[in-house]
Amino acid sequence: MANTNTTGTISRRDYIFSITIIGLFFFIFGFVTWLNGILIPFLRTACELNDFQAYFVATAFYIAYFVMALPMTPILKKTGFKRGMSVGLWIMAAGCLVFIPAALTRTFGLFLTGLFIMGTGLTLLQTASNPYITIIGPRESAAKRISIMGIANKFAGVIAPIILASIILKDSHILEDKLAQAIDAATRASLLDEMAQRVIMPYIVMSIVLVLLGLLLMFVHLPDVDTEAEDESVVEANVKKTSIWQFPHLILGVVALFFYVGVEVIAGDTIIRYGQSLNIPMESAKYYTSLTMLSMILGYMLGIILIPKYLKQVNALKICTVIGVVFTLGALFTPAARTFTLPFIDLVTFKPLHLIIPVTVLFVALLGFANAIVWPAIWPLALNGVGRFTKTASAMLIMAIAGGALLPLVYGKLAVSFSTQAAYWICIPCYLVIMYYAFRLKNGSQS
Repeated sequence: MANTNTTGTISRRDYIFSITIIGLFFFIFGFVTWLNGILIPFLRTACELNDFQAYFVATAFYIAYFVMALPMTPILKKTGFKRGMSVGLWIMAAGCLVFIPAALTRTFGLFLTGLFIMGTGLTLLQTASNPYITIIGPRESAAKRISIMGIANKFAGVIAPIILASIILKDSHILEDKLAQAIDAATRASLLDEMAQRVIMPYIVMSIVLVLLGLLLMFVHLPDVDTEAEDESVVEANVKKTSIWQFPHLILGVVALFFYVGVEVIAGDTIIRYGQSLNIPMESAKYYTSLTMLSMILGYMLGIILIPKYLKQVNALKICTVIGVVFTLGALFTPAARTFTLPFIDLVTFKPLHLIIPVTVLFVALLGFANAIVWPAIWPLALNGVGRFTKTASAMLIMAIAGGALLPLVYGKLAVSFSTQAAYWICIPCYLVIMYYAFRLKNGSQS
């Protein structure tokens, strides 16, 4: 199939194979990223933290994108796409291994160090893979390709917290009872040490898998795409451009992506703790992140069906921002005591379940549906027409993932100062910023 954004062409076979391989890596992104939803309540208990402190889990992980995105660009230029991906996987494996001394000493700072290193590896992977999947085919269908990647990412997000929870939160209610009954500090510390060490084996296994995938990738063929290539109209338009700051639609896209990642992380990583704060048993609450991911998968599937045949990327973005505001207001104003029971299947054990879900929690989970198309839409819209500045522009968009580092902390501070429900007010201005970007654009250009 012809690639309208590169100087060459690739065969349909190479195109499909490349999509499949990159889809595998987006699965890995999702598996590692959405473990944080379980780690936050887990480390809150194991390291004896409050809500604000616990959300530094998200901060340590996502701040790596901001700090490391630009340094990763010259590394990718030297290593190339494929070798750079392998290096990213090995960096992630190193971060997993830091969890061993962190768990043995129950040191929150070491857990955060491991998360930062894992985030650094993911930064390298994302800096390579996001522009690759955007450029490998026609720009007008980029949101569809990224939506397919999103399904792989969020399907991993569905099963990852369930797998980790089944290991580290097994019999959590029994442990909570023992902690409540512990009459001396030594007994309590012993119980918490035992709890913290449950993460060691899962992260050793993840480290081994990441190393092997990095080695395997070295032997896989992926076609090259020229991220610097420009068609004639873009060359003519950019001939006088000397700086990345001369593309206002890109700069606004970076800002919008910052706030989007913030609300995406809030919807996925706070929902379990939110359920706990409403006195929902962990047996039900541990599945809440998976519900958010499932609603995102539904949104991605609609995106694949509708974009670009029935719906332009920019219009999909507008609709998502409006829905995000509506669902946030639903989460804020629905009484916390209003609950219902939802039939559910554990996607790891295939055991049928009946989850207790407050309606307000359901609205938080549905934010996943509102968020689904935002990332796939912003990337091609922001990169449209930047031509030879694509690598730097992509790094700036990756840096915007820092929204996931800072905005959950704001949520945590509001949760401590007011309530876990009232803290969701932070999502309203975030969606309004994204809405402003969506309505300022016309066919991907600044209007």
